[in-house]
Amino acid sequence: MDHTPKKWRSINDIMAQCNMCIVEPENFEEADLDESWRKAMEAKLEMIEKNNTWQLVKRPFNKPVIGVKLVYKTKLNLDGTVQKNKARLVAKGYSQKPGIDYNETFAPVARLDTIRTLIALVAQKEWNLYQLDVKSAFLNGVLKEEVYVEKPQGFVKENEEIKVYKLDKALYGLKQAIRAWYDEIDSYFNKAGFKKS
Repeated sequence: MDHTPKKWRSINDIMAQCNMCIVEPENFEEADLDESWRKAMEAKLEMIEKNNTWQLVKRPFNKPVIGVKLVYKTKLNLDGTVQKNKARLVAKGYSQKPGIDYNETFAPVARLDTIRTLIALVAQKEWNLYQLDVKSAFLNGVLKEEVYVEKPQGFVKENEEIKVYKLDKALYGLKQAIRAWYDEIDSYFNKAGFKKS
């Protein structure tokens, strides 16, 4: 029988351990009702503008225009508290047609054997190993094709209702987004003197 004295926890400690229910908006109308989600949407569109991802143009009559959708995700801290609300603008790439909207898709995948070998080599040589995350990575991929997207719901300015965005860089959801990003990072590494293994 355990005779150690029980330590009573405060209600705050108990609540911190409980799983809380996070409800994320399912559409623009729901997100627009909450100021923090509105700021998240505006921040995402600001990042896209700052990155020179697109330019506002007249709707082309001979090219398809792809729809877009804002997707919402709550980012949590390790302790389960809300870090921030995040909005992502996603192209409805499922409507793209091969040979018309894109020529080729691509999915670079590192083999697990390669990763294990690299980590073993790092350990043996006592090298430093760094991992990084490129924020908004796909937004840096330069497109080779002409791609047009609708304006996001709730962000259509007066007198610009019939205009669309011509993409210079990729958006998440496009069939060619991964290829465009890979070409960009591959070019950078080659210029920096790196060689593929």
